[in-house]
Amino acid sequence: MARVTRPQGIAIAAVAAAILVPLWLLQPSGGSPAPDRFEQEPFAAPPAPPPLRAAFARPLFAAPVLDGAPPADAPQLIGIIGRLGRDAVALVRGSDGTRTLAPGDSVDGWQLRSLAIDAAYFTRGGQSARVAVPGSDDQR
Repeated sequence: MARVTRPQGIAIAAVAAAILVPLWLLQPSGGSPAPDRFEQEPFAAPPAPPPLRAAFARPLFAAPVLDGAPPADAPQLIGIIGRLGRDAVALVRGSDGTRTLAPGDSVDGWQLRSLAIDAAYFTRGGQSARVAVPGSDDQR
């Protein structure tokens, strides 16, 4: 009878462990089986998605929200000069004549909050007003 060398014995033990350990792990446990919660309560079906015709019926771009005409005593915007976000100023006509306003400046109690490409936004107390540049598409 041939004698098994030590390296051969280690190899045989490794092969046996590779076969027997997975089989041992797949065996059911000897204790009582844990209750399966998922079999007791079925999953709810996901809600149906809305029909696509609703998506196709919506306009792709919403019309601009116009708050109406600015108050009568709001400064009259003549134009915007400069680069927005850097050195832009508004050319406005107030009660004391025409002047330029940077954001934060005031005229006739109205403070210039910000400038857009086609309008200036003013505030006074709790009031706010959007004054469009003359000749822009927003004026109707």
